Amino acid sequence: MSSNNDPVEIDSPAACNGDTLSTNKNGLYLYPVSVNASGEGLPYAPANWPNPGDKWAWKVGKRIAAAGYFLDRYLYLPQRLRGKRNAFASRLSVEQYIRSEFPSVDIKEFFASFSWKIPSKLLQGGWYAEVTSSGMKPDSHFGSSSCKAGNSVCASLVAENPSPETMICDLCCSEPGFCRDCCCILCCKTISSAYGGYSYIRCEATGVNGYICGHIAHIDCALRAYMAGTVGGSIGLDAEYFCRRCDSRTDLVSHVMKLLNICGSIDSRDDIEKILSVGICILRGSRKTNAKQLLHHIKSAMAKLHKGTCIRDVFKEEEFMDTNGGTSQHDTGTCVSTYHGESILSERSSPQKMTSTFDHRIESLKLEDEIDQTLQALRKSQEFEYRLAEEKLFAQKNYIMNLYEQLDKERSDLSSHTSMVETDTLLDVVLKRVDQIKREISTLKEMKQVQNGFGRISKQILRDYFGLETESS
Repeated sequence: MSSNNDPVEIDSPAACNGDTLSTNKNGLYLYPVSVNASGEGLPYAPANWPNPGDKWAWKVGKRIAAAGYFLDRYLYLPQRLRGKRNAFASRLSVEQYIRSEFPSVDIKEFFASFSWKIPSKLLQGGWYAEVTSSGMKPDSHFGSSSCKAGNSVCASLVAENPSPETMICDLCCSEPGFCRDCCCILCCKTISSAYGGYSYIRCEATGVNGYICGHIAHIDCALRAYMAGTVGGSIGLDAEYFCRRCDSRTDLVSHVMKLLNICGSIDSRDDIEKILSVGICILRGSRKTNAKQLLHHIKSAMAKLHKGTCIRDVFKEEEFMDTNGGTSQHDTGTCVSTYHGESILSERSSPQKMTSTFDHRIESLKLEDEIDQTLQALRKSQEFEYRLAEEKLFAQKNYIMNLYEQLDKERSDLSSHTSMVETDTLLDVVLKRVDQIKREISTLKEMKQVQNGFGRISKQILRDYFGLETESS
């Protein structure tokens, strides 16, 4: 079978002569096939369904399960049924299509008419020799103790508890040298498991049949690609990670909590600072309350680290909430209560011993948070003004275009009448319409002053054209 849209090379069953044949419960002879093989009809695709002469096609990928069947297999629609959807990469997608297009069909009978599982030649009498002779690297899914990226410390080899079954991926995972278990999906370089793997994130979004995505990415790569942290625009992330492979979102606040736990067991100041910096980049700009609190805590720890505080004391809470919602700190002879950034000293001894424990770093963090809130409020107000201006300007433009259409119709009526009385009347209508269009164009010109900002145009324009009432000076 061939098609301009989905070319499929055909392997004839005759080419499999001599291979061991197996029979499924429906009496279909399941001959083993090679990597990337394809074909038409039985036993691996429906034949003469739904109408006589309809030929479905199939194709396999590279990955093979330990049981000897291909993990990646595809089903192609008959030419007659092709449209926007031509191929299916999973059993579930086929089932959804059948239920949608042929609701009266018994799904079980449909799948019973052919074999979804396709056996591989690679596990028929010594697959390793065929793999190595073809130049392929054994995939971890073949059940071999090897990594496609050649990584001796790949998670698939050293993990005591293997990760859940992963979704089929015939995109990046089909590339030579790319291993889903240890290669970053963004830069393709291997990840490091140092310090509990703080530098990468694994997408564990659940998909078909409970399988997870399983793809991983360096946090730094994701931040640089605007696929992690807090990102505006259409993607709209808030301390989250966006997986390029499955489009799922993962909350990163828990990942940052993991970073803090990791720091508690590290003795190197440089390494702690590096890990804390990752946490700051992830949380910066977040609107989540828990993310803001965590960011405040990390920045405070970073400040202590720079100050030279003993590592074991960096993450200790030296402040506690007082009954008024502030924080209290105590030292000999002086009690300093902090409430909303103001320090109040209570004398307990002589003036010579009075000292202030005001910490400019803590105040800096508070001011930074207030500025973040201010900027967010400004962004929201600007977005509102933009949407309002867009709505009003386009409404005015559409109104003017409607007037032009009426003018064309009135001019046409004028040209088709010969009576002087009717001509004079219609001419008067046309002239009035022209004057009206001129006025509305002048109005649009005034409205366009909004390009300088709502705060720089007259109050009358805001009131008359944008419906905004402003306080009189």
